[in-house]
Amino acid sequence: MPPTDGDGPPDPGAVTEPARRAVAAVWRIESARIVGALARYTGDFALAEDVAQEALAQALVAWSREGAPADPVGWLLTAARRRAIDAFRRRAALDERYALLANRLSEGEADAGAPPGPTGPDDLPWDPDRIDDDVLALVFTACHPVLSPEARVALTLRVVSGLSSEEVARAFLVPVPTVQARITRAKKTLAAARVPFELPPAEERRARLGAVLSVLYVVFTEGSTATAGEDLLRPDLAYEALRLARTLAALLPGEPEPHGLLALFELTAARFPARTGPDGEAVLLEDQDRGRWDRPAIRRGLAALGRATAAGRGLGPYGLQAAIAACHAVAPSVAETDWERVVLLYEALGRVAPSPVVELNRAVAVAMAGAPAEALAVVDELVATDRLPGSHLLPGVRGELLTRLGRTAEARTELELAARLCRNARERAVLLRKAAALG
Repeated sequence: MPPTDGDGPPDPGAVTEPARRAVAAVWRIESARIVGALARYTGDFALAEDVAQEALAQALVAWSREGAPADPVGWLLTAARRRAIDAFRRRAALDERYALLANRLSEGEADAGAPPGPTGPDDLPWDPDRIDDDVLALVFTACHPVLSPEARVALTLRVVSGLSSEEVARAFLVPVPTVQARITRAKKTLAAARVPFELPPAEERRARLGAVLSVLYVVFTEGSTATAGEDLLRPDLAYEALRLARTLAALLPGEPEPHGLLALFELTAARFPARTGPDGEAVLLEDQDRGRWDRPAIRRGLAALGRATAAGRGLGPYGLQAAIAACHAVAPSVAETDWERVVLLYEALGRVAPSPVVELNRAVAVAMAGAPAEALAVVDELVATDRLPGSHLLPGVRGELLTRLGRTAEARTELELAARLCRNARERAVLLRKAAALG
C-alpha cells in the first residue's frame, strides 16, 4: 500500500492526474476557509498551514487510490486535524490542547484510508458567519505589524489565496527562493511573537487596515490580469478578493477606503464578461461589447464609491482608482469617456500614492485626451530612470504611443520587446498582433 501519512512528498507513481486536478481545484477554491478553520481549531497560524499542506499530500495518494470523496473539504479538514493532534503529541505527551483536540474526533474514525467528514457541531466549521470571521481573521493575522510589508503580502497570497510560491514570485517579480524565505520567516516571526489567531478589536483593525487593503488589492490585481499563464483572467482570485472586500467594508462601515477598494473591485469585475472572447482571447477596451458589462456590479460599485465619498475625508488611493473606473463604467464608449477627468484623477492619485505604474497609466490617459507627444515624454522619463525594469507594460505603452505618432518602425520594435517580456499568453498574443499590423 502506498504511504499516506504525509510525512514526505507523495510517490509520483502513486498519484493520478484526476486526483491531482481534484486536489488543486479544492485548494484553489477553499484554501482560505480550510486554513482559517484549522487556525481557529488549533490556535496556531503556522501549524494550521503546515497541517493543511500535509493533508493535501495525503489526499494526492488516497484520492488516486480510492477516488475523490463526496466531501473533499471535510476530508481535508479531518486529515489535517489528525496531523495537528500528532504535532501536539510530539510537543508534549500530556498537553491539554492535545487532549481537547483528541476528544473532538469521533471515536469511530478509521485509522487508515480516506477520513470521514466532520461529525459534530464542533467539527463543522462551515457556518457562513463564522467562515467570514475565520477568513478575515486569517487576513488580519497575516497582516500583523510584526511582519514586513513584503512578508504580509507574500504570506497572505500563499495562505489565504492558496497561490503557489512560484505564482507569488511572479506577482512580485522576484525570485522564487526570495518568496519562500519571506513566507518561512513570516510564519516563524508570528510564532515567536505569539500572535494569536483572532479578529482583532476595533482599534487594532484600523492600525492594520492599510496592510490588509494592500493585500486584497494585490490578490484582485493578479485575478483581474494574470501575470503569467494561458488565461487572461483568474476570476477565482478576483472574486475571493471581492468577497473579502465586502466583508471588510461591512466590518468597518465608517472607514472610507474599504468602500473605495470595494468600489474599485466591483467596477473592474463588471467588465470581466466582455474582456475575453469565445476562445479566451483578450478583448481590448475599445473593442468590448459594453452591453455585456455586469450592470448590477456597476451599480454596486458606484454605491460603494458614494459611501467612500460620503465619509467626507477625501478619497484615498483606492477611492481615486475607483473614481477612474467609474469614468469608464458610465461612458458609452472609449471616445466618449471623460478623459480630462481621468487625467486629473491620475494626477491626484500620483500625489497620494506615487508609483511608476500610476505615471504610466496617467500617460495613457494624457494620450487619450489628445496629447500623445506629451504622454510619450512621460513614458520616456520612466525609461530613462529605469522605473519598471523587466516589465512588459512600459514598452507596450511606448509602442502604442509611437504608433499614434506615426513612428511605425520604432513602435513595432517596442511592441515586439513587450511581447518577449510578457508572461501571459493572451496579452502576448495581443502585443504580437499589434506589432504584425505595423508590418
